[in-house]
Amino acid sequence: MSRFDEVFSAYQGRRIAVLGMGISNRPLIRLLMAAGARLTVRDKQPREKLDPTLCAELVLHGAAFRCGEDYLEEIDEEIVFRSPGIMASHPALEAARSRGAQITSEMELFFETCPCPIIGITGSDGKSTTTTLVAEMLRAAGHTVHLGGNIGRPLLSDVPNIAPADFAVVELSSFQLMSMTVSPAVSVITNITPNHLDNHTDMAEYVTAKQEIFRHQTAGGLVVLNADNAITAGCAAIAPGRVRLFSRTGTDAAVVLREGVITLCEDDTETPLIPADEILLPGTHNIENYMAAAAAVAEFVPPEAMRQVAKNFGGVPHRLELVAELQGVRYYNSSIDSSPTRTAAALSCFDKPVIVLAGGADKGIPLEPLGPLFREKAKACILVGHTAERIRAAVIDSPEYDEEKLPVRIENNMEDAVAAARSLALPGDIVILSPGCTSFDLYSNFEERGERFRSAVRAML
Repeated sequence: MSRFDEVFSAYQGRRIAVLGMGISNRPLIRLLMAAGARLTVRDKQPREKLDPTLCAELVLHGAAFRCGEDYLEEIDEEIVFRSPGIMASHPALEAARSRGAQITSEMELFFETCPCPIIGITGSDGKSTTTTLVAEMLRAAGHTVHLGGNIGRPLLSDVPNIAPADFAVVELSSFQLMSMTVSPAVSVITNITPNHLDNHTDMAEYVTAKQEIFRHQTAGGLVVLNADNAITAGCAAIAPGRVRLFSRTGTDAAVVLREGVITLCEDDTETPLIPADEILLPGTHNIENYMAAAAAVAEFVPPEAMRQVAKNFGGVPHRLELVAELQGVRYYNSSIDSSPTRTAAALSCFDKPVIVLAGGADKGIPLEPLGPLFREKAKACILVGHTAERIRAAVIDSPEYDEEKLPVRIENNMEDAVAAARSLALPGDIVILSPGCTSFDLYSNFEERGERFRSAVRAML
């Protein structure tokens, strides 16, 4: 009997609570029903707003529901699976733990039952791109890879089909990590900077949560750390296993940037991987993401496979994703940029002015910073959505604005905006969707907005 079958067979007849019926817990709920567990689903949403299909299955199974604002009260089940959105230190969970309940999560159960090596990636920035790069490099080397976790796909239900020779590549958030008691065989921390401090008690708790990714490794485990980030570099001293550093600015690391070439340095041997300017993804941060991925897979992937991925990988969907090149013009989808600061970061990746598509819903944050940003970084501005007029005013009111050097146009929809961008673009230009605003004026989420951009661009091919 596999470990997966052993664990789930032990759930038969056990009183189990699942906190949250979101994406990460839905496969878990179905597995627990199949195992014959006595289920209670607790969710902050009213029951009528939950997935109706899954609710119907739960009713047939005889499950109980506790929905609404008091969903965490009187937790008396034997085993409690929390969602990543509920802090492990929540008083309701502490109370349940004091009564003898086992507090766990879908991700912890995946780690317990997965039969193959797990490569886990976390960080304040770049973890989705690095996670995907790791998976793509392993695939390029011929390995079977299972990609998921915080990147959007739970992997627990895949476990019966995972072979010991496969690799699981998992993005992990601080919320998933903070209650973990096991670490991946290979762990990566891209960087640690202040983030999610509205949910974590303080920066120290946030850093401690990130460190859980390597804290439970054995001596044979590997942690990949960013030597250029003070916090991650300091983690090397407390790592129980092997440490592999990467550095874009220094020389004392396993993966370095040597005279513009990303180089693997192992056992007194230097192996040039690829000139940094040949990586398809733009921006210095993506050089670091590639270096982190290379350090993570160096034992499993030959240099040629790493080069192949660097030259061909167009990015994680909606995050500086290269959609197409048409008549010498590159079109990038960065729909995830829902604030002026994210748009500033995206535009900083390019060494020349770009044609930027921006605008969306007004979430009450200042849009004035987009004015000087676009004046400096944009060749043209195509604006859509509820904030179009506000952004236009911010641009034309910015110091030294010149209408001839920076045309600003307002269009009715994404298709018209893409067509306008094409009419202005010349060979060698870059067009980027980087809205600087949320999507809720016209779309249900940033993914739908990005898909509309993709479709409009590909319709021109």
